[in-house]
Amino acid sequence: MTAFLLIWSPRKWPWPDLPEVCEAFVRSREQQQVVIDNWGCGFSRSLMAGDRVFIHRVAKEPKGLFASGWVTRAPYEVPDVNRKRGYRLCIDFSYDWLVDAHREVVITRDELRVHPFSVQTWDAQTSGNVIKPMVEGPLEKLWAERTGGRRAPPAVVIPGPAAKAAQKQG
Repeated sequence: MTAFLLIWSPRKWPWPDLPEVCEAFVRSREQQQVVIDNWGCGFSRSLMAGDRVFIHRVAKEPKGLFASGWVTRAPYEVPDVNRKRGYRLCIDFSYDWLVDAHREVVITRDELRVHPFSVQTWDAQTSGNVIKPMVEGPLEKLWAERTGGRRAPPAVVIPGPAAKAAQKQG
């Protein structure tokens, strides 16, 4: 399995409905379901269904990792007139952990500055970067300690707000 880093900058995209997505995630866990969302993956076409993703908040405090999940759909093109190439690449993924990063993160940026995490570029400009294998194991271990374990997604799916919006645009 490969793990990838997704980036969220509140300066570029405020994500005002993140608290609602978090509430949907909590409800879905209680019902043993999952929330599916989509995310831009930069120029990376190497993400595949079943790959692991972690979302990192950058640019504004609190900085750090606040969500994780599993890719459910490989990169696909979404029309975007604001891009030079006329589209952006997105993936669909299911959350297996999510907290409201407007208020908290699971692993802080400062914690990611120490070995072995320090060998990874965390403050990337775009999403879709591979998490280095020597970082992936320790990251999964710390993530499991903080979140209560790693969960594979159940079979029943609830589309999240961003996925619903993308479906309307498509």
